[in-house]
Amino acid sequence: MSCAIETEGISKSYGSAPAVDSVSLCIEQGEIFGLLGPNGAGKTTLIKILTTMTAPTAGRASVWGYDVVKEASSVRMNIGVVFQDITLDDRLSGRENLELHGRLYGLDGRARRQRIEEVLALVEMGDRADQVVRTYSGGMMRRLEIARGFMHRPNVLFLDEPTLGLDPQSRIRIWEYIKRLSDEEGVTIVLTTHYMEEADRLCGRIGIIDSGRIVALDPPDVLKDRLGGDVVTLKLEEGSMARGDAERLSATFRERGLAGVISCKGGELSMSVSEGEKMIPQIMSLASASGISILSISLHRPTLDDVFLHHTGRAIREKEAGEAEHLGYRIRSGRG
Repeated sequence: MSCAIETEGISKSYGSAPAVDSVSLCIEQGEIFGLLGPNGAGKTTLIKILTTMTAPTAGRASVWGYDVVKEASSVRMNIGVVFQDITLDDRLSGRENLELHGRLYGLDGRARRQRIEEVLALVEMGDRADQVVRTYSGGMMRRLEIARGFMHRPNVLFLDEPTLGLDPQSRIRIWEYIKRLSDEEGVTIVLTTHYMEEADRLCGRIGIIDSGRIVALDPPDVLKDRLGGDVVTLKLEEGSMARGDAERLSATFRERGLAGVISCKGGELSMSVSEGEKMIPQIMSLASASGISILSISLHRPTLDDVFLHHTGRAIREKEAGEAEHLGYRIRSGRG
């Protein structure tokens, strides 16, 4: 299958610091691709390059066969972008927002009206389309944003944190719309999210970016399988961080080849082991022999959170995602 998006050694520096560092990847036509990374990792800069919002310092990138620098206008005609922030005009109705977007992309009258009905049906908003946007809930605004994003039938759709701040029910509905877009319209989707469950359920492949580089790239199940059989997490008693107990214990496990350490931070140690239930007594024994007190111990199969932690050394939080640099503008309001 050919690449909908292709980058070759793409880099972007601000001063002497590289935000994106020699990234090469192929996002295939029709796939849902997840791009994950902590704050400052480079994912926002990479998306800005691919959506022609900033030019790379080095390397080349193409979207749907068009160079993002030399053929930026053609790239823009083939992409849709749903920003993290709401960018609708809240003085207009949902239908009027779609009407305006269709006109901007040159859709003629009959085709435009037909397309509006199609996208409203897909996000189940036909009954609220003529109400003013400012009366919508956050979930409804997000659904309309997605409808607008593929109003002009883009080949590639970029979704920046599409469910951030939504309640679980609204989040699941958005997931359904994203899957339908991929399955029914064949749209290639690039998704940034801090919800690991979202990435796991939606994405065929996931790329994790850290310090400007892609540090992991594979289907979710493959990424999880590579961590090993089970994940054991130890929480140590207060004061352990000052004594360096977690680091000392992890060094012991490494020396004996008992576990692959995923993360060691403060008073908490997470590690991958082949047979978790059998290993727990040995782990407890080693801790006791080292004079280290364990407050709690948990065992679970590897998750994407564990994968993310393993490759970046930190967990991703909703607060972090909300404060991160993102693609977005403030809502346009008629009030005030």
